[in-house]
Amino acid sequence: MEQAVTQQTRSAKWEAIWQFIKFGMIGAMNTLINYGVYSFCYYVLKTNVHIGNFFGFTISVFSAFLLQSRFVFKESKDAAPRVWWQVLIKTYISYSFSGLFLTEVLLIFWLHIVNLGQYLGGIAAWMAGFGIHMSGTDLAVSVAPFLNMVITVPINFLVNKFWAYRQK
Repeated sequence: MEQAVTQQTRSAKWEAIWQFIKFGMIGAMNTLINYGVYSFCYYVLKTNVHIGNFFGFTISVFSAFLLQSRFVFKESKDAAPRVWWQVLIKTYISYSFSGLFLTEVLLIFWLHIVNLGQYLGGIAAWMAGFGIHMSGTDLAVSVAPFLNMVITVPINFLVNKFWAYRQK
């Protein structure tokens, strides 16, 4: 009996880990969609960067909603069915918090409070030896979004799992 409970617990842990991995894979794809739409709007359509960012965000979050509904946060047959448009609105709210508000707060933290650029000057100088010329501050601007992901992705996963896609 105890062995069966242990096996169930282990299986549930692996299922949760696999769910997070799928969430991350879809997130990586949606990051590329966001960047592609943003770049297309800016470079091809010659729009303002904020317009490109708006369309990139809007399309990539809709893609996240469709893919996560199908592959990550599947509906349980034992619970009440979700109302798709409510989940969609919650998904946009979730991504607005983590993808817009929280990332902006974290950028301020990394770039202006921690002053990450002052710690990356040596790496920037080393990169110059390979023909990549940028200041420590420019390197910090490039690195900070990846540092943000370490914080925002798990938060976004939890908010989506337990709020946006929750079934009663």
